[in-house]
Amino acid sequence: MIIINPLREVGLVRFRVPSLWKSLLFGSQIADVYLQPHIGGDVALLKALLKGVVETGAIDAEFVRDHTMGWDAVLADLAAAHWDDLVRASGVPRSEIDAAVRVLAASKRGIFLWAMGLTHHMFGVDNIFALCNLALARGWLGRKGCGLVPIRGHSNVQGVGSMGVSPQLREAFAKNLEALYGITATGGGQDTYSSMTAAHEGRIIVAFLLGGNLFASNPDRAWSASALRKIPTTVYVTTKLNEGHVHGRGQVTLILPVLARDEEGQATTQESMFNYVRLSEGGVPAIKGDLRSEVEVIASLAERILPPGRFDWSAMRSHKKLREEIARAVPGFSAIDRIEGDGELQIEGRTFHEPLFRTSDGKAHFHPTPVPEREAKDGEFLLMTIRSEGQFNTVVYEEEDVYRGNRRDVVMMSKEDADALGAGEEDRVIVETDAGSMTLHVSLAEIRPGNIAAYYPEANALVPRRVDPRSKTPAFKSVVARVRKA
Repeated sequence: MIIINPLREVGLVRFRVPSLWKSLLFGSQIADVYLQPHIGGDVALLKALLKGVVETGAIDAEFVRDHTMGWDAVLADLAAAHWDDLVRASGVPRSEIDAAVRVLAASKRGIFLWAMGLTHHMFGVDNIFALCNLALARGWLGRKGCGLVPIRGHSNVQGVGSMGVSPQLREAFAKNLEALYGITATGGGQDTYSSMTAAHEGRIIVAFLLGGNLFASNPDRAWSASALRKIPTTVYVTTKLNEGHVHGRGQVTLILPVLARDEEGQATTQESMFNYVRLSEGGVPAIKGDLRSEVEVIASLAERILPPGRFDWSAMRSHKKLREEIARAVPGFSAIDRIEGDGELQIEGRTFHEPLFRTSDGKAHFHPTPVPEREAKDGEFLLMTIRSEGQFNTVVYEEEDVYRGNRRDVVMMSKEDADALGAGEEDRVIVETDAGSMTLHVSLAEIRPGNIAAYYPEANALVPRRVDPRSKTPAFKSVVARVRKA
């Protein structure tokens, strides 16, 4: 197990498994190698690992030759990259890189998992390309026991994307909608951030929001509040109140409370981050009253507002009927109408054990990845925002993060950096960025000097409005920050 994280997390080094008595008493080792790069040092580190694999002779030459394109360009890019530059940019000593290379070279199979630590950067796409380059060079894709696994922040993010709530519909999905329902879905839609920008510019008249908290989940909280308050009419469909219903309300706001999934009278389906769809039988509403399901609310509004003829919206109140339509329309979900009881299905085409890729030439493509320049100057830091235990997306249930032994009103920094500031544990400091400032308490942590961390979503007040130009993902990591004693 190779862990890559700028912050040394106790739960990623050793972990206690209650069902195993030895683990409960003594802990189980998680990490064989723990690499702590600079925030934003991922491309440099992953290129260094790939360069080491090349120099060790551990490339799967047959796989690269038969199933990939673009290897020569990546090889030339690696040859031009100097070890000293990669070590400096990554922040990881050469000896630790070499230890990880030995593990990679000796392993027969490998699975690469990543979360928002790789995607929440201005160069998030290059981070993923660099990781994929390493996986392809070892031949660890399209084989059993190998693969690339993005971990999403919320399974519903994956689920709604599968159902077509995305800026660009897949071609097969768009064709099905036209053939089945006469819906023409051409051109692109708006991603989340561009929707916020449109709201700020007064180009959104009505917002109909299914759950979520756009106020808290976007960078620059003051700007997010201003954007959402410019919308003439906002309708929230939600199971619980959150900050967005106060700070992110429109000029006229309706809040429609609905049943949670485990209160539904009909069975629902949910998609996991590992591409499984499972049935959830629901239960009994937690409070008495006239709460409806989300499906009931949407179908009722559609029945009243939209012209008749295209759908029988009364039938669409049936979850079973919805699953039948999903099976017809959504690529990869043809078996969802047959799911029953404790059954589950895995979405077609996402797990594959043969190196057959959905590209124009049927091959996986390598991509050269330039190492981004570190933006922080002397005396500045790079900040990343992170989540805690006791938190679900933007909803914080506990003020204490038991995994790290922190309250949430802290900035995590190295002892070396705290000493340079003349600050100690619990001292108050002001953290300032181009977006704003916060007064936080110092929490001494095992993080590489020159880097700091604070909790999301509160620290969104420090995150400027910047997005990766290719993925359109906001850059919650690699934020240039200045810290001084309060």
